[in-house]
This record gives sequence, C-alpha cells and structure tokens, in this order.
Amino acid sequence: MNCREMTDFLMAYLDDELPQAQREGFDAHLQECPPCIVYLDTYKEAVRLGKQVCARDDSPLPEDVPEVLIDAILAARER
Repeated sequence: MNCREMTDFLMAYLDDELPQAQREGFDAHLQECPPCIVYLDTYKEAVRLGKQVCARDDSPLPEDVPEVLIDAILAARER
C-alpha cells in the first residue's frame, strides 16, 4: 500500500471495515511511513474536534445573549 491508497482507505480503517488483507497492508505501510502516521493522528484529532464542536449543549444560555445571534447560529447549524 502506498500513501495515496492509505488516504483512500482511511475512513474504512478507522471504522474497522477493511478486509483483513487490506488492514494488514495499511498497518504495514504505517510502520514504514512516519508522515502517514502523522496524517492519521491529525485526521483522528480533526474528527474528535469536529464531534466536540458539533455536540449539542442543552445548558441554558445567559439572558443577555441577543435573540438575533441565537437565531443566526441555529440557522447556520442547520445548513
């Protein structure tokens, strides 16, 4: 497996959906390619941060938050 193939299979690898032979090739490539290890770690961190940002927080808002700001944020989240 090369670097380009590694990026093609990244999501399947993280979701544990690769067939055993491809997973072994992926793991072998990672052992030989430090830049792909960094890429994988960066990707995992981006996914973690994305989930954190998109998580809904149902705690009450401060009373001084303008209603127009709340509406704008909610509209942007729906897109």
